[in-house]
Amino acid sequence: MLNELLNRYPSLFACKETIQQAAEALIHCYSDGKKVMACGNGGSCADADHIVGELMKGFLKKRPIKGSLKKRILEQYPSLNAELLDKLQCGLPALSLCSLTALNSAVCNDIDPDLIYAQSVFGLGNKGDILICISTSGNAKNVCAAAEIAKASGIHVIGLTGSAGGKLKEIADICICAPGMETYKIQELHLPIYHYLCATVEAYFFDI
Repeated sequence: MLNELLNRYPSLFACKETIQQAAEALIHCYSDGKKVMACGNGGSCADADHIVGELMKGFLKKRPIKGSLKKRILEQYPSLNAELLDKLQCGLPALSLCSLTALNSAVCNDIDPDLIYAQSVFGLGNKGDILICISTSGNAKNVCAAAEIAKASGIHVIGLTGSAGGKLKEIADICICAPGMETYKIQELHLPIYHYLCATVEAYFFDI
């Protein structure tokens, strides 16, 4: 899958090592029963939501629930018929911090806008989790603050930035610096990167 990604986007050869490291880190995170969080601003906020959508339901695979679990659910709640349960898909625990609208607006109003994601990480994160921080410049204050709180809390940080990397590159455990200096061009490369990451993790856990 990685070779296929690089064939389609040759410019990402510069990021091959960090992309591979990020995939391995995500697999390790889920193998340990931990979760993934994601955050960003603007288009990167939408990317954070997108990542979570690919992880929490089937992406390239259907991910049907296992027979034993299906049987137990049907025994307890027969109103959930087998046909309906056949549509239910296994998810990889993930949360977009951008989607916590009421909390984020409260933090902006009552505390400080630069802490909207840091507050969520502080309240929701656990040691061994992963925080995916997306910032094309690598310098978004609220994203960097979240990354710093994450690191201080034993949460691993994967950064998605542009070629400069910015402050986020210094904080993150793994920073994928997509080549480019213009925001939209960087974002155009972030999408295939995180699609690859989600597909790789899915293939590892749902090889069916």
